[in-house]
Amino acid sequence: MKKTILYLFALILLVGAGSCNKDEINSQSIFVDPTTPPSTFDTWLLNNYTYPYNIEFKYKMEDLESPLTYQLAPARIENSIAMAKLLKYLWIEAYNEHVGIDFLQTHVPRVIHLVGSGAYNTNNTVVLGTAEGGMKITLYAVNDLDIVNPSIAQLNTYHLRTMHHEFAHILHQTKNYPAEFKLITVNGYMGDDWDKVSQANALRAGFISAYSMKSYDEDFVELIAHYIINTQTWWNAQLTTAGTNGKALIEEKITVVKGYLKSTWNIDIDEMRRIVQERANNINNLDLQTL
Repeated sequence: MKKTILYLFALILLVGAGSCNKDEINSQSIFVDPTTPPSTFDTWLLNNYTYPYNIEFKYKMEDLESPLTYQLAPARIENSIAMAKLLKYLWIEAYNEHVGIDFLQTHVPRVIHLVGSGAYNTNNTVVLGTAEGGMKITLYAVNDLDIVNPSIAQLNTYHLRTMHHEFAHILHQTKNYPAEFKLITVNGYMGDDWDKVSQANALRAGFISAYSMKSYDEDFVELIAHYIINTQTWWNAQLTTAGTNGKALIEEKITVVKGYLKSTWNIDIDEMRRIVQERANNINNLDLQTL
């Protein structure tokens, strides 16, 4: 049996060699040059994100940029264009208006990555954004954006809160917030069991959202994100639901947050809120489809 296999193998080699001798060398490479001229959108991104801020704005699906534990869909080009313009207007230019362009040029994430679908977990939660070491922010569910009549409520829920949330992570990872913050509701953090708590019960326990109960850091950045994107009327309603004890705890936390942002980053969160919401009221006047 071994001899038969060896003979067959030798015969195949001889036939292959004979065939190769008859082949002519083709001067055309089988490897295609992947370099293509930049699109109009790519050029726009260079001029509005890369050159002024050194941000690489990635909207095409790349395996290395996305977690392999989820089934994800790429962002549609038209949604990517709209999201890029909205983030520039509502986030970049809002910070520029308040603290100047040098702030974002220094502390901005170096990669903004868009994914078309949400990243769904087995516990019925969905990841809407992630930040990695202050270098990269990924926004999910970009294909859910209404590019014709964008809803600021939907944008806040899915993307703008996520953007402020993740950027706040970058800030505290660069210069940490006071340790006293962790003591305010030190026994209230639940790790991954946060999703078992209702919004009302979270407020009564002194947390602005159920997700705030995951950890100290999530609590801190959730306060910043919710405070900036929501009106004072909304904030007051949450404090009313929180009751006397929950309200006192949340107000103690937001006092620490305001002090940290002002003393560490020269950010007045009330002024930042005013600028962001003033711009939010104007989004339906923006052209999100033309570059």
